[in-house]
Amino acid sequence: MDESVKTANEDRGKITFADDVVATIAGLAALEVEGVASMSAGIVEKFGKKTPTRGVKVEVGEKEAAVDLYMIVDYGVQIPEVAWNVQENVKKSIENMTGLSVVEVNIYIQGIEFHNRSKENDSGDMDK
Repeated sequence: MDESVKTANEDRGKITFADDVVATIAGLAALEVEGVASMSAGIVEKFGKKTPTRGVKVEVGEKEAAVDLYMIVDYGVQIPEVAWNVQENVKKSIENMTGLSVVEVNIYIQGIEFHNRSKENDSGDMDK
């Protein structure tokens, strides 16, 4: 497959992907994985800027890409399993959509999302 892509690119011209394009693919692919609560962007997140590239840093070359993802996971999940699933989904998505080879997907867990269970507990206590 690489041979045909390489030949087609040489015959027709060059294809270049903006970092934001690859970052958007990576961010959306990460959010598809069960156990990922959200992406974390540090200080930017506090000011309310919400974009598909939040919490995603990429380096894109002519044929390869490297991705750093900063995530918040759901409480109670197996974090290594979620991270592995994110790595696989992000790699597959970028490679399928762009043809770039993903050399690494680094995961940085920035926090844990605790779901509010107080309503369930409160209603149960009221019935007693």
